Amino acid sequence: MPSVGRRGLCLAAALLLASGARAESVACHVTYGGETQLIEAQPVESPYGVSATRIGSYFLFRIVFRRQPAELAGIKLYAYADRDSGPSLIHQASYAYPASQASVGGFSGRQFVYEPLRDGELQYWCELKMAAEK
Repeated sequence: MPSVGRRGLCLAAALLLASGARAESVACHVTYGGETQLIEAQPVESPYGVSATRIGSYFLFRIVFRRQPAELAGIKLYAYADRDSGPSLIHQASYAYPASQASVGGFSGRQFVYEPLRDGELQYWCELKMAAEK
C-alpha cells in the first residue's frame, strides 16, 4: 500500500477517535442456578425500547447503556421478578459513564439479587468492553 494510503487510513482512524466514535458495549456476567450467561448491550439513544433478557424461569435482567446526550450518559442495570401479575422491579443500579473499571468484578463489582417469594438468587458483575480489532 502506498504511504499516502496509510497516512489517509491513520488520519481517518484518528478522526474517528477524536469524534468520540467508540465501539464499546456493556457486558454483564449473570449467574443463576449454577449457570452463567453473558449479556451484552450496545449504546442506545432512548431507554424505552430496551427489553429485558430472561434468566431462568423467574428473573429478567435489563441493561440500559447511554453515551449521549452527555447529561444523560450512564449505565443502568435492572433485575425483575417475573411474577404472574407481570414483571416486578427488585433491583436497580446506576453507574456513571465512562464507568470506572475495578480490578476485580468490572465496574459493578459482584452483585447479589434475592427474590423473596421463591428464595431465588441471581448474581452478576458487569464490565465495559471495547470491540475486538479486526
